[in-house]
Amino acid sequence: GCIVDGKLYPFGEIPRTENCFACSCSQQKIACCSLFHTPISYDKENCKVVFNKEKCDYDVLQKSDPSKECVVYSRV
Repeated sequence: GCIVDGKLYPFGEIPRTENCFACSCSQQKIACCSLFHTPISYDKENCKVVFNKEKCDYDVLQKSDPSKECVVYSRV
């Protein structure tokens, strides 16, 4: 198998690792890509970015009231 972030996975497709990556594992190589998109354009003065491991994505929340989301204009 392949080791990703210290955890052993079997050969084949790995739909989601513990740290939110999708991987393809073979005897020759492992290739992974993230399942999340990083916010780059949002109100950085009034909002904060928090990684949500359950959703495998970043939440952008108001600093003054973290129960409210901020508008994100672009992600990469």
